[in-house]
Amino acid sequence: MIKNIYDQKKTVFSLEVFPPKNDVDIPAIYEALDQFKQLNLDFISITYGAGGGTRKRTLDIASYVQNRCNMDALAHLTCVSLDEELLSKLTEEFGKNNINNILALRGDRPKDMPDSVYLSRPYKYASHLVSLLRANPHMCVGGACYPEIHPESGSQEADLHYLKAKVEAGTDFLITQLFFDNTRFYRFFEKIRSTGISVPVSAGIMPITSINQIKTIVELSGANIPQDLSEIFVKYEDSPEDFKKAGIEYAARQISQLLSYGVQGVHLYTLNKVDVSTAIFENLGLL
Repeated sequence: MIKNIYDQKKTVFSLEVFPPKNDVDIPAIYEALDQFKQLNLDFISITYGAGGGTRKRTLDIASYVQNRCNMDALAHLTCVSLDEELLSKLTEEFGKNNINNILALRGDRPKDMPDSVYLSRPYKYASHLVSLLRANPHMCVGGACYPEIHPESGSQEADLHYLKAKVEAGTDFLITQLFFDNTRFYRFFEKIRSTGISVPVSAGIMPITSINQIKTIVELSGANIPQDLSEIFVKYEDSPEDFKKAGIEYAARQISQLLSYGVQGVHLYTLNKVDVSTAIFENLGLL
């Protein structure tokens, strides 16, 4: 189980992959997984898609990671579009495939889900899902947290209140939303510790490797862009290769500083890109 890895290692390294939306790209994700093995990761998380749109592929990829790559798989599971029957079916399938690590999330509302369905969903919050999953003593449950406040929270105090409830429901470890300013992570980490949250925390890092990523990432995450990162965008906006290199180097510097701080884990959001993931590990001297 992933919670045991945090007990055994000074720093846990992991990354996230997402299932392809079409059949044509399926071979590519398995090829990437085979190459990720060279990074000696502690686990790989697999996203679930809005409303479970990639449910079958999430299970297939998680099973491949767990059983073929001999690495812990962390399967994402969202509350949206989930009911008791489906939850029972999914947990049974996870068990059959030796998958006992789940990242419990509320999840994004599918664009085509009407208000009546969304508002009447059985499980409204990730804490509900955590409680249900922890009924299985063989399950390890992770959760998400937000160094710069969840987009729907009115304040950081409210955000921390709900985060503590989620941890008390049985969350074994946390992975943060991506961020670009380490000082915000440091403040957040100190605050959660002061509120009594003691579970391990992995810092989520996404290297910005193309100008097209910026607007989308900022809109989705609400992450602050510090001045030194903004200067990289301006300096290399007309040179894609230099932009990519600078983005990777920035992410590596972030991670290096986090390691010096004593972060318990680093979780990479590298969008299935083996070259970017490998370059970061090379920059850190881990390969």
